[in-house]
Amino acid sequence: MNVSPCVIGAEQILTEDTLDVVNPSTGELLGRTARGTQVEVDAAVAAARAASEDWRHTPVAQRAEILRRIGGLVTRERERLALLESRDTGKPLTQARADVDVAARYFTYYASTVEAFFGNSLPPDGEYISYTRHEAFGVTGHIIPWNYPLQIGCRTIAPAIAVGNCSVVKPAEDAPLSVVEVALLALEAGLPAGVLNVVPGLGAEAGAALSAHTGIDHLSFTGSVPVGSMVAKAASDNVIPVALELGGKSPNIVFADADLDVAVPVILKSFLQNAGQTCSAGSRLVVHDAVHGELLNRLEKAVGDVRIGAGPADPDLGPLISQKQLDRVTRMVERAAASADPRIGGPKRVATPVGGFYFPPTVFDGVAPDHEIAQDEVFGPVVAVTTFDSTQQAIDIANGTEYGLISAVWTKDFATAMTLTEEIRSGQVYVNTYGAGGGVEYTFGGFKKSGYGREKGFDALGEFCQTKSVVLKVAQ
Repeated sequence: MNVSPCVIGAEQILTEDTLDVVNPSTGELLGRTARGTQVEVDAAVAAARAASEDWRHTPVAQRAEILRRIGGLVTRERERLALLESRDTGKPLTQARADVDVAARYFTYYASTVEAFFGNSLPPDGEYISYTRHEAFGVTGHIIPWNYPLQIGCRTIAPAIAVGNCSVVKPAEDAPLSVVEVALLALEAGLPAGVLNVVPGLGAEAGAALSAHTGIDHLSFTGSVPVGSMVAKAASDNVIPVALELGGKSPNIVFADADLDVAVPVILKSFLQNAGQTCSAGSRLVVHDAVHGELLNRLEKAVGDVRIGAGPADPDLGPLISQKQLDRVTRMVERAAASADPRIGGPKRVATPVGGFYFPPTVFDGVAPDHEIAQDEVFGPVVAVTTFDSTQQAIDIANGTEYGLISAVWTKDFATAMTLTEEIRSGQVYVNTYGAGGGVEYTFGGFKKSGYGREKGFDALGEFCQTKSVVLKVAQ
């Protein structure tokens, strides 16, 4: 069985110890990966540092052309990467293909935008001329989660190297395979050795080593609030800036005049995509009393039609990532069933495939806004339904968690929509649609405990740069 290596400089490095990679759809061994430790992280940081001066001085147009070639190779390998991602994470093959397409788009998008990423000329005051420069940090660290390893990996790697950084990436131990493949494709595309380095391993070993490393200049992390807090504390000892994309408890807010024909399929997808293992999943449904009954009936019917199965078979709903995650979701749902009504799924379990880590789609009705299932991330295909009877109550419920990542408002009334887009405290607000993280071009990031810093869009280029002011005194 092949072992997925560390990619350090231009070398593929195998470690003495390895980690098993399990297929979530079957519970069987899928492959093995190198178990990087402090030693491999040190080597990767050294390789990045050695490449840093040449890469940051490489002309922008040349860097952009290499990024375009990487995007092209990701597209060339679309089917292979999608199948690998589907097997590694359990997500349906259609969703894995979409992840590959988005991953390729990050490279081509930032190849174009970085060529228009200029500083600012500041108004002269007669005696001075001043302007700003964007300069790469140097070496950036990236800690990638298991739910969208290919897509999330590329959305931080692409802008970081586009502006001239060299990167060291630690993928999640549960799903590391696709990120290693991207690094190998990047070398094939002509990316200089050391610009992109990948060290698979355990979070407590390789992840901790990267977070606390004195040789990195910026760190980005996507994951849970508790782990994000530990990562930020470790980086703070070295005064290293950190971008955190953490959890969410995102609401779909449905008003009485909403078009349910349009809303219901989108709402369903918002909490079933990737088996609900999405920071921006629509895990709360906040619905007006007047349409509560009709919406729940429609949603219950739609949930009943969901096809559950192995990711590569391309069902509507695949498995959770691991037995550990299945146990966690099961415990949360069982606790919730003691005081909320599971309209479908949960303890009233529907049929799921034998083998693998499957959990049925679950809809809880009559959930109090302060209930655990309405406050805490489940990270499973579970939605909590809460009712409201006024616009202000809807706003209060929407803002009533410690998270603020993404929200959606369903209404035909323009004034209502604009009021909520202003009053909801989240990084993205959608009206009559729902984008789990939105497109490549849409700036993404959270309020409150959903994190800080911004990814995606033009803003991500600035996230991976330092701004320098230059002031010239005009000779008299």
